[in-house]
Amino acid sequence: MERLELVRPTKEHEEQVMNYRQVFLDNNEIIHGSSELQDVQNYDEWLDFDERLSKKFGEGYVPSILYLAIRKNDNKLIGMIDFRTDLTDFLLKYGGNIGYSILPEERRKGYGKEMLKLALKKYKEYGKEKVLITCDKDNIASAKTIMANGGILENEVLDIPGIGESGIIQRYWIRL
Repeated sequence: MERLELVRPTKEHEEQVMNYRQVFLDNNEIIHGSSELQDVQNYDEWLDFDERLSKKFGEGYVPSILYLAIRKNDNKLIGMIDFRTDLTDFLLKYGGNIGYSILPEERRKGYGKEMLKLALKKYKEYGKEKVLITCDKDNIASAKTIMANGGILENEVLDIPGIGESGIIQRYWIRL
């Protein structure tokens, strides 16, 4: 039985999303899979993903589809996950198709595995046959989540852009 549902953000999620943002900022953590939530000051600014991110990344911008992972029994925002249907050279080497984050107090409860499983179902609807997911080599929990959903490690690359902590990025492919 699925405990989560993936929903597109709406105005009704404003308070939970901004609280989510604050938890990550307070913990000095990057909010992966959040369409750069850490960069905004208010919810309406965040919701304008395409406009804001295309200005930030220029020609390197690839639109993504973001979902909130909402726990069904209490309507609580547990995590965020986004996916890009296309990959730039940078994303192919370092970032992948999918990014996600989970509230610190909700980690180690199987939500990451479930979020990714649900996202892969949605991703397949776009006619894709495989996805690339990357993670920092030291992020054992993320690697386990990816492998539990069929991820096969292709290789490890030096983290030249410095987006992780270990200096090594693992690149996993999942066939849909």
